[in-house]
Amino acid sequence: MATARSSAAAAEKRRLILDAAVRVFARQGFHTCRVSDIADEAGVAYGLVYHYFRSKDEVLDTLFLERWNVMLEAIRQVDSQDILARKKLEAIAGFIIDSYRHDPDLMKVIIVEVTRAANSFGQTHLAKITEAYNLIAQVVERAQEAGEFRTDISPQFAAMAFYGAIEQVLTGWIFDSLPKAGQDFDDAKRLIVETICGGLDQ
Repeated sequence: MATARSSAAAAEKRRLILDAAVRVFARQGFHTCRVSDIADEAGVAYGLVYHYFRSKDEVLDTLFLERWNVMLEAIRQVDSQDILARKKLEAIAGFIIDSYRHDPDLMKVIIVEVTRAANSFGQTHLAKITEAYNLIAQVVERAQEAGEFRTDISPQFAAMAFYGAIEQVLTGWIFDSLPKAGQDFDDAKRLIVETICGGLDQ
């Protein structure tokens, strides 16, 4: 019983540090902040961060992989459903946009500090990032085989265009260059799918 309580307390501390890191990375940028900034934000001793994470890099890696793996699983679950590809792409776009809506700081960190950081974390996690494109490409490829989508556009290109459109909209929200009231999120889901699927439809 004591061990279970100890494990739960450790997990809670680790989560506290990760959540604090999201706020610090989003506010200050990964490269300009220090581990001590994360500790201060979490309200814990400096050394406690190093008890759970070997470095600031490992904190960012953990944040990215946690969220990205959730997204990959969501894409797989959507693709397993017996629905048209357009509906699958709507669900995937909806999941990613709702993720931003729920936790904009985390999505900002993932986009700015990882997926768009070509010379650092983006390169480190390229295989994981590419996995998402490949899963979306499979949705498109099967739709092409079923006659739902035209076949003169490669599935990989379509997947990258689809995800790229979503990421660009998120970037617009991150930098406040696009409106982000309640209806704007729903409009974005619809318009991204209409734009991409409009080019893929037979």
